[in-house]
Amino acid sequence: MLFIIIIITCIFSIKGFKNLTFFNKYKFQIQSINKGEKYRMWSSAFLHADYSHLFFNLFTLWVFSGAILMKLGGLYYLIIYLLSLYFGNIFTLKQHKNQILYSAVGASGAVTGIVYSSILLFPEMKLALIFFPIPLPSYVFGLCYILYSIYGMKKNTGNIGHSAHLG
Repeated sequence: MLFIIIIITCIFSIKGFKNLTFFNKYKFQIQSINKGEKYRMWSSAFLHADYSHLFFNLFTLWVFSGAILMKLGGLYYLIIYLLSLYFGNIFTLKQHKNQILYSAVGASGAVTGIVYSSILLFPEMKLALIFFPIPLPSYVFGLCYILYSIYGMKKNTGNIGHSAHLG
């Protein structure tokens, strides 16, 4: 299941890198979704802004997916991935409803759903970031990341889908 998601995401993203019309047709965009283009709620997760964004999302997905796949199996993994993607985008749609030009790409909601599922299944797992290499219990890391996402959403920091992380 994981490899299928990775392959589809790579193909879709690379096509988007090479074809701006394709990219613009499938990205998450408030105005277009409100006009009825609901497919963007799903398709935007398979597009990424550039190769580093694609790599980071897929690397994070790969790192956290194994434990869930082993514990729950492919069907539940896919359900978690798709529901996280959907609710991440629903929350983003509601959060930015008055910003009709708001647009986004990436699998932030889906990947975050996989990360938090892994944290819920293995709360004592140790996690660290490359730029903060001190291992923390996953539940502490998860709480810190929620607080960071709330801060980022309120301050509108970076080019990151903080609202999709929370959704």
